[in-house]
Amino acid sequence: MAKAIVLLSALCIVALANFAHCNPEVFDVEGKVYCDTCRVQFETKLSENIEGATVKLQCRNITTETETFSVEGVTDKDGKYKLTVEGDHEDDICEVTVVKSPREDCKETVSGYEKARIECSDNVGMHNAVRYANPLFFMKAQAVEGCKEVLDELGLFPVEL
Repeated sequence: MAKAIVLLSALCIVALANFAHCNPEVFDVEGKVYCDTCRVQFETKLSENIEGATVKLQCRNITTETETFSVEGVTDKDGKYKLTVEGDHEDDICEVTVVKSPREDCKETVSGYEKARIECSDNVGMHNAVRYANPLFFMKAQAVEGCKEVLDELGLFPVEL
């Protein structure tokens, strides 16, 4: 009988711990920002990480469009950022947006590609408190040398650069 009580107690503790873990209401959003040196709107081996780029995470209610949460951050030497989101945003659309590039030679954005949408709710089937955003980028005004060769390697030709 004592073994059954200990086993039942252990199962209850594990169940409660699992329930507590499933509802963290704090999420870390991680991603990166790079310089699109070839102006192709995707990362290549010639792309460069941008240190010091400003990004903003904003959540807004799906129905009312009212902002419910906002936080800004800056990328590290590897072009990576980590933003902490507080609260569950199940009824919100949350997006990370590039705000500012510290590089004068790489600061152009492309409409439609300046944002990455992420889920900041525990009720979406993900059991991890970390959310990974798609990479974001700024572009150089002119493509650098070597882009044609890189794109040829990828089988993407002919390309006008």
